[in-house]
Amino acid sequence: MKGLKKIALATAIAAAPFAAQAELKALDDGAMGNVTGQAGVTIELETKVDIGEFRYVDEGTFAMTGVSIGGGDIVDDGNGNLTTSGNLDDLKIDIDVEADGDAVIHVGNVNGQVPIDFAVAINEVSLRGDTDSTLLASNIGIVGNLAQLDIRVDTATDTLITDVAFNITNMDMDIDFLGVNVRGMQVMGGQFFEQVAASGQPTDAAGLFAAAQITVSKATGVGSTSGEGLAIGISDFTTDINVAAVEIGGASIGTIQLDNLTISNTNMVVYGH
Repeated sequence: MKGLKKIALATAIAAAPFAAQAELKALDDGAMGNVTGQAGVTIELETKVDIGEFRYVDEGTFAMTGVSIGGGDIVDDGNGNLTTSGNLDDLKIDIDVEADGDAVIHVGNVNGQVPIDFAVAINEVSLRGDTDSTLLASNIGIVGNLAQLDIRVDTATDTLITDVAFNITNMDMDIDFLGVNVRGMQVMGGQFFEQVAASGQPTDAAGLFAAAQITVSKATGVGSTSGEGLAIGISDFTTDINVAAVEIGGASIGTIQLDNLTISNTNMVVYGH
């Protein structure tokens, strides 16, 4: 309907020379708002991303090879190469610019009812130098759900504010340089263990999803050449972590549980040296 109103407005302007005898009336702010008001932009997205290699190069190199971001599960092709089985789909991204200039981005599900499932596969993570290299980790597979992602650019404070809620329902990886393997790792809400003990399964968002607010802004007065850096803050993050098996030398040494792990009042400044 808003598109039709714009077309009607353009038509009226074009026809003005032919309506010289018509009475002209000024539009008040409310009427003009009805004609030109916008409801923002919505993007529905389905995608899968594959990256052959990501490198961060300083004097040496940090590299991640065989990166796949999608949905569904992790698939091993039998030759040691992991990928994701499906697409990252049902994404609905709403973008608005509010009256005070703040940009607001909400990432949700097209049907609005269930979280967004995601999967990430990374085949190798390594450090490389001129003469030596180290395989840090390999066969990394992460499967989980995104329940909330809201991003705001606050023009009053020049701060990027992100509210996120997620879980990891299964994570496997080999930590090669230590000879340790992690199997069946879960990152859940802070009430996960309590709800499982009471009813056998998580029952609401407090048990299912770990939530946090992350702020990013410019830091000043730091030790960089320019005196500026990147300030990152986490006010509160609470999670329950369960590791089904930790393997050393190919044999499991048992499980690990972290109940009500809380990270609070955390502030970090990042800058070059």
